[in-house]
Amino acid sequence: MTAAGVLLRAKPAGVTSHDVVAEVRRSLPPGTKVGHAGTLDPFATGLLLVLVGPATRAQRFLMALPKTYRAVARLGWTSDTGDRDGELDHTGRIPERLEIPVGEQLQRPPAYSAVRVGGERAYALARRGEEVETQPRPVTVHRVELLWHEGERAAFEIECSAGTYVRTLVTELGDAYCDELERTAIGAFKLEDAGPERLVPLGEALSFLPARPLSAPEAADVRHGRRVPRADAAAGHLRLMAGDTLIAIGEARAEELQPLVVFEPA
Repeated sequence: MTAAGVLLRAKPAGVTSHDVVAEVRRSLPPGTKVGHAGTLDPFATGLLLVLVGPATRAQRFLMALPKTYRAVARLGWTSDTGDRDGELDHTGRIPERLEIPVGEQLQRPPAYSAVRVGGERAYALARRGEEVETQPRPVTVHRVELLWHEGERAAFEIECSAGTYVRTLVTELGDAYCDELERTAIGAFKLEDAGPERLVPLGEALSFLPARPLSAPEAADVRHGRRVPRADAAAGHLRLMAGDTLIAIGEARAEELQPLVVFEPA
């Protein structure tokens, strides 16, 4: 496998995202950089984007893509972690309305999460029995569909912004926790396209960003990290291309394009 691009992997339950990254790293030449674009909890399954080689430098752009999940809620139960791996308590109180709010909202990350509180991971504090207070942050739930409801179980399809905790959306139904969670899509990447050798070239993986063609002199400037004229380029982040070759990711600033990440240096 060529050591550059975005690898689409289907993570099974019971392993961490770090485990998947470590497995890929062992299969590549020593020293190859490997990362991922969005953690899945150990109990969760589904699509994980593993970044190989120069793709690790585009992590923040890929992590910002919206995510789609299928979640199965167990109703009439609570869990201190919000999922099936926590301490479960049967209450028998089935939520009257199985509605997850759509739109922009403030969400408080769960105590058992990887966010940092006072310089330490929240889950580490929670496991020691310490009180954890995470800070609310803005998230967006783009779409929710109730797929089915049978007794104390209900399934939802949820499309949401990066950084959204789906198990929190489930627990906010009332007495409920997330019993199953599968990530089915990240942006245009689909779970059904995942496979051990499914490596997407970086230029293709970033095709959700508008492209700005570069002339030969401009490409030389960008390779040195120098700004080039914005011309009619769209606002925001762009792929700076020399023909079919991705040179850099740039950002439109006033009348110029500033290279942020250069993949083809001089």
